[in-house]
Amino acid sequence: MAAAAEAGANIILLDNMPLDLMKECVKVTARRCELEASGGVTLDTVRAIAETGVDMISVGALTHSASALNLALDFE
Repeated sequence: MAAAAEAGANIILLDNMPLDLMKECVKVTARRCELEASGGVTLDTVRAIAETGVDMISVGALTHSASALNLALDFE
């Protein structure tokens, strides 16, 4: 993590990390780059994730867990 920030990374993805590790990543990078949290994000967990200090939160469930809708437009 620190090596990526020191090397000039613009954004680092924190995927499926426990909250305490996310907080540590925020400290270690010291705002030298943006941090994006992803994985396990729900309405129940999003506040705690935001409170770690990350810059962005991605929610994959919006696409991979969305219900399908059978929608057709038929012309005769």
